[in-house]
Amino acid sequence: MAWLIPRLLATLAASLLGGLAGMAVGAGWQAPAGGALAGALAGALAHGLVDAWRAQRFMEWLRGDMAASAPRDAGFWGEVGYRVERAVRRLDQHARAERDRLEQFLSAIEASPNGVLLLDGGDQIEWCNSVAADHFGLDPLRDRRQRITNLVRSPAFVAYLQSRRFDAAATIPRPGGGTVSIAVRQYGDGKKLLLSQDITERERNDAMRRDFVANVSHEIRTPLTVLTGFLETLEKLPLSDAERRRVHSMMAQQAARMQTLVADLLTLAELEGRPRPAADRWVSLDDVLGKVRDDAQALSAGRHAITVQAATGVEIAGAEAELQSAVANLLQNAVRYTPDGGRIDVRWSLRKDGSGELEVRDTGIGIAREHLPRLTERFYRVDGSRSRDTGGTGLGLSIVKHVAQRHGGELDIHSEPGKGSSFRLVFPAARIRAGGAPRERRVPQQASG
Repeated sequence: MAWLIPRLLATLAASLLGGLAGMAVGAGWQAPAGGALAGALAGALAHGLVDAWRAQRFMEWLRGDMAASAPRDAGFWGEVGYRVERAVRRLDQHARAERDRLEQFLSAIEASPNGVLLLDGGDQIEWCNSVAADHFGLDPLRDRRQRITNLVRSPAFVAYLQSRRFDAAATIPRPGGGTVSIAVRQYGDGKKLLLSQDITERERNDAMRRDFVANVSHEIRTPLTVLTGFLETLEKLPLSDAERRRVHSMMAQQAARMQTLVADLLTLAELEGRPRPAADRWVSLDDVLGKVRDDAQALSAGRHAITVQAATGVEIAGAEAELQSAVANLLQNAVRYTPDGGRIDVRWSLRKDGSGELEVRDTGIGIAREHLPRLTERFYRVDGSRSRDTGGTGLGLSIVKHVAQRHGGELDIHSEPGKGSSFRLVFPAARIRAGGAPRERRVPQQASG
């Protein structure tokens, strides 16, 4: 009520002033009373018109965008304009702060590695981040207000959403391949928060782990079964000295096979568990080739012509033991799968881009094209029986691939059945330095048929 008294007083003052003026004018007309009444009415009317004009100005400001200041009039309308303007400015500041907070919140959700999708009570899309759009094949803008089950038609997804049982997550196929795990949380008036995560790699790793355990179990079970059988034979059957020596020899072979398998498994575990080799520790390639050449000669026993490039003058930044293991595996494979009288060449060369490659080429039985992409998988064998007969574990090329990758390089394989194989260890230019001119030396051996 504090605003009413000043307005009444202003109206009375205007009427009084008008009445006094009217009385003075009416006195000249011999009608002071009538002049006073007419003046009072005129004063009140003038005050009302001014008040209505100020109210109109205020209403026009309210109907506009209110970006400018409210009319700065004196009295009631000036006070109302000031207070309304202050309230509007506070609301604008609060709205801007809320918008900024919302944008930050949405930016945080957008940065999430998981998909986030908001559904209303009718399962229509209210908002989704780019990860969820990628998981479900959606357009974040175009597909808003669309029913999700009209866009994602996977039967597993539709059944999960319609079941209304969201205690456990579900998995659905991802458009374009892969698997997505989804979880739903309800909130508000029937609304849903749908979270998605790409688990393709996890499932692939789980499958690889299961296959790995199964393969290891199989590889160890076979020699253990043979050893157990031989032990029972030695215990229960009377054997001649020659038969006993034969059994002991076969038991030693199986034991050596298990030792080789365990050694390769330990090598793989160490490669996966250690940090990458330092880029400032230089290893002489000539030393590595010299050591593996002697092992290859011993394994070949004169059955192959082996040519190893010597005095390359090249040094490679990395771990000598790993490099030696990789080259040794390639040479051993070449010896195992090259028929007697075949040829094996080991040579180093630089590429145009500055990288270098160490090639192990043989004239062996070769490998069909369909097997090449899987050669570096653990325990993968083109011919399982032949590989076991030659003493292979199926882990050699996996070790070679790991070593190459740990040195920033790659393993390149080319092969054709009946035409031999070429295995190239490619190293980046940053891990190579040369100190001399390369030359070639042939290891003199007699090939026997």
